[in-house]
Amino acid sequence: MHFKLLVVFVEDSKTDKVMKAAREAGATGATVINNARGEGVTKNKTFFGLSLESQRDVLLFIVEEHLSRKILETISIVADFDEKPGQGIAIQLDVEDAVGVAHQIAALTNIVEEEL
Repeated sequence: MHFKLLVVFVEDSKTDKVMKAAREAGATGATVINNARGEGVTKNKTFFGLSLESQRDVLLFIVEEHLSRKILETISIVADFDEKPGQGIAIQLDVEDAVGVAHQIAALTNIVEEEL
């Protein structure tokens, strides 16, 4: 079984909603890194040197490759990534090898067979 890594940068207020939607789309879990920050095309506004932007979380999903695009698209819809700038981004990377995912393989085998 081959895996993809989905890296999602999202407003912290949307983290729970994104996690729930990703799980419903086939993700078996994620790692959440809190309090990330970033800067897009336009510089963020500040007030006396303090940033006015909301906090971001980074979500890391290791997902089965046949489910990855569906999960990625679901995350994009739920997080409103294409609605307006600054909502966040999600990227997909190939995973060359992984350990500690034996429990995921057992859970995903039937799901992937149904998808194919």
